[in-house]
Amino acid sequence: MTKSSLHPPIKRPQNKKARRADMTIHKRKSVFRFNAFNRHQWLIEKSKTVPAGSEVLDAGAGAGPYRHLFSHCNYKTQDFCQTPSSEGTYTEMDYVCDITEIPVPDRSFDVIICSEVLEHVPEPIKVIKEFSRILRPGGRLLLTAPQACALHQEPYIFYGGYTPYWYQRFLPEHGFENITIVPNCGFFKFYAQESRRFVRLLFPKDMGTLAKILTYPLKLIMSLWFRRFMPVLCHYLERFDKEKKFTVGYFVDASRKKESSTSG
Repeated sequence: MTKSSLHPPIKRPQNKKARRADMTIHKRKSVFRFNAFNRHQWLIEKSKTVPAGSEVLDAGAGAGPYRHLFSHCNYKTQDFCQTPSSEGTYTEMDYVCDITEIPVPDRSFDVIICSEVLEHVPEPIKVIKEFSRILRPGGRLLLTAPQACALHQEPYIFYGGYTPYWYQRFLPEHGFENITIVPNCGFFKFYAQESRRFVRLLFPKDMGTLAKILTYPLKLIMSLWFRRFMPVLCHYLERFDKEKKFTVGYFVDASRKKESSTSG
């Protein structure tokens, strides 16, 4: 199988100035928006390993941010489309349904993507069981979920996050093997993310006009420190965190066992 049969070439800026601007944007995102940036980069690399024409399901697809990564595949989407905060942002859905009961036959897909979804479902183990049912033997599950997160997409937020031991326990029980679990950075990056949040919470947008004027000098100083300096410092300190136990989440790649039987 040739590289070209796996994934179409990624278009890159042709001139030097455009390439430099593109690299600058990537660098800034890796420092100040690392959580979503790293997750997207991980899925870019995984998409390159998926053969053209593969049957791919994006489960809990939401706005469909990964559709273009799998344009070389038969890409399908699923979501229950009921989260109030996401109204009007969903991509076109092929299956509007509960993620534990997707109306497709057994062994329908070669790849399932499930990114930042498990914290929003009340019975996540049933989700894994359903994925096992609809994946073909040897098929892959590309899964990301937080280990620590704030309330979001309310009221459909049921869990604060998942540890590596959750995946190690429940994925094999439902027919998955060859499991790799990668942390999305460690403590220092985690701290940088919350450092930026600190300023936003300290100076909320709904402050009165007078309060905004009086606190502006303090906000400016604290923004420079917590929203600019600290993320850059933490970006370079990250290399010293070898354990990665304080991480924002994990990236999981697992394959469906080739045996026909599954645990029930």
